[in-house]
Amino acid sequence: MGDAAEVRIHGFVAPGYEAVADEFRTNFTERGDHGAGFAAVVDGRTVVDLWGGWADSGSRRPWREDTIAGIFSGTKGFVATCLLLLIERGQLQLDSPVGAYWPEFAARGKERILVRHLVSHQACLPGLATPVSVEEATDDVRMARLLADQSPVREPGTILYYHALTFGWLCGELIRRIDGRSVGRLFAEDVARPLGLDAWIGLPPEQEPRVAVLERGENYGAKRSDLDTDRVAWSIWDNPPRSRPYPLPLNSRSWRAAEVPGGNGIASARAAARLYGCLARGGELEGTRILRPETIALGYTCLARGVEPYLEQELAYGVGFGLQTREALFGSVPVGFGHDGAGGSLHGAWPTLKTGFSYVTNTLRQFEGHDPRSGSLLAALSACVQSP
Repeated sequence: MGDAAEVRIHGFVAPGYEAVADEFRTNFTERGDHGAGFAAVVDGRTVVDLWGGWADSGSRRPWREDTIAGIFSGTKGFVATCLLLLIERGQLQLDSPVGAYWPEFAARGKERILVRHLVSHQACLPGLATPVSVEEATDDVRMARLLADQSPVREPGTILYYHALTFGWLCGELIRRIDGRSVGRLFAEDVARPLGLDAWIGLPPEQEPRVAVLERGENYGAKRSDLDTDRVAWSIWDNPPRSRPYPLPLNSRSWRAAEVPGGNGIASARAAARLYGCLARGGELEGTRILRPETIALGYTCLARGVEPYLEQELAYGVGFGLQTREALFGSVPVGFGHDGAGGSLHGAWPTLKTGFSYVTNTLRQFEGHDPRSGSLLAALSACVQSP
């Protein structure tokens, strides 16, 4: 494909999906992207696979076909898929107490926390009360131990708090107690390998040369005004202090190598779109089945909905997946699920359209409301998918 204001746009779109390529190009010329990828899979067929810009603006290393990048909280969708695997295998029950699988967790007022609370951001453990450094936070076992010894900030099940990083440590330890494997290993062996995904929770060293360097864009990483006065806000957003220091943790080998399942996944747009494309068509892709349709439907059945007190926006969750709300994060399609990531990435599925999609960027930006980069791509994609 051609040039876009000194940025090469590569890849392909199937006939009828040219409008998606136009919006992808506009992300570079008008919306501030420096490096990105976007992919979509419709009923098992890849219809969009685009990439362009710089994987590293500093060294002018181009974003290539095999470039991978950090997706922050998009990792939660990988964790959600692993939770569904255990539910389908009869090893995990939503209405069981978490302590039935993880006995040490049932302490300090947490004995009534059910699995459904944990997987839908209702456990009321939204942040770590114990101060930890970025390096200390790479020890997922210790982080789970700290949370097991922590009291909830409110009565569990009564309010939805976004568990920015603690979701991953809590669900990761639950998975470890049941399966014996870490969530990163379970995802690698039972999801990524069968589907052929370039996606990891805990990046192997040989993959390092492919990783895009993340960079702060406009408004990203500004300090919240409540961090010095609200201990819960501090515990969620600044413990460990991961968005303001230089360099960004997700640009370091130690952070990428660790399993921080709430926010350090690495993937290509192609890989995440394949995963959600598989989920969108009932759990099968190219002859490989990872889940049954009824299990996936359970995954996007709403378990919690409400206005999150710190983000001040409506959120809804199923089994780990974010769900569509009036905010329409997943576009104009009524039924959508998946997860977004800090700085702009967005990954998800439209089950009624059998469509999976993923937008990955290394240009971290923060907007009032939805990110126009992913929003414009999804608007074009949904129109193309539904065009007669």
